Amino acid sequence: MSSIDYEPLSVVRKNLRIKWNRCPIEKEVLKELALRSDLQGWFQAGGHLTLFVCTGSLMYFFWLHQIWLGFAAALFAHGTVGSFFVGVAPHELGHSTVFRKKCLNKFFLYLYSLLGWWDHIDYAASHTHHHRYTMYPEGDRENLFPLNPSLDPGLLLQLFTLNIFSQPGRNFGKGGLISTIFVTVKAAIGVQGIKKNPNQEWLQALHTDQPGEHLKSMWWSRLLLLFHGLVIAMSINTGIWVLPLIFTFFPFIGNWGVYFVGLTQHCGLRDNDPDFRKCARTITLNPLAEFLYWRMNWHIEHHMFAGVPCYNLKKLNEIVADDMPKPRTLIGAWKEMRETWR
Repeated sequence: MSSIDYEPLSVVRKNLRIKWNRCPIEKEVLKELALRSDLQGWFQAGGHLTLFVCTGSLMYFFWLHQIWLGFAAALFAHGTVGSFFVGVAPHELGHSTVFRKKCLNKFFLYLYSLLGWWDHIDYAASHTHHHRYTMYPEGDRENLFPLNPSLDPGLLLQLFTLNIFSQPGRNFGKGGLISTIFVTVKAAIGVQGIKKNPNQEWLQALHTDQPGEHLKSMWWSRLLLLFHGLVIAMSINTGIWVLPLIFTFFPFIGNWGVYFVGLTQHCGLRDNDPDFRKCARTITLNPLAEFLYWRMNWHIEHHMFAGVPCYNLKKLNEIVADDMPKPRTLIGAWKEMRETWR
């Protein structure tokens, strides 16, 4: 990707006006779909956390009784479930549409972000522009194109075991363990990086535009390092070496699922197009994968009507289905992305 000198975001907001093409829907129907539910929120946010606690508890049980085959299986399940904390859970909570009560949205946003090494502050600044200017690079560089739908054997090995060295394919994609720690340390001390590096350019644009949020982001990154440092210190002090695997390193173990579903959102689609059906992709998933992904497989619908809670997106799809492309399967989406890449 070549380096491009973009206008400051303050200038972009004044000059870039996009007339988005949305499917027609009755106002009363949309209003009904946009209603938040604390019960549904607890099912989604509390349910995901409950799965995480269950797999973590199984890990501890098998570790305590030295049942190593069971421990390996629980570790893989824990990483698979927990890796969806990274960007997925905080994404929807950041929209403040999961719970009716704002305090519950905030609580779970901070909790999931803390456990998942996630900077929800920088991400919120970016994601506002992502929805306002979806895939118009002047105002939205949350995704760095072209996105490579890689099936490199070395990457796949890491995704299904311990992801140490992989590099983030997207802005706010943390990548492996080393790159995550490096990015978090750099954010904590306020290092801006190299201007010509496209991975850093978008963050610099956001920090220049919102210096107050940048300062908050620095403090949050310090809190992340403090929290996970304390987990490791407690593990060393007590000899319970399984603790960091349960609470700190889980996002980098078996994080294959979030990679395969997450890349389908915009990869291989058009930029600079005001039709969400051409710049976002909806896919179908099995119920468990859809739950772990917080229903973001209904991604065209999410971009068309971002105020609709994730648990109502499937209903929204059924209402506007005649105006929408047929959803791809996960395999179909990957075939499409790979063909486009070739």
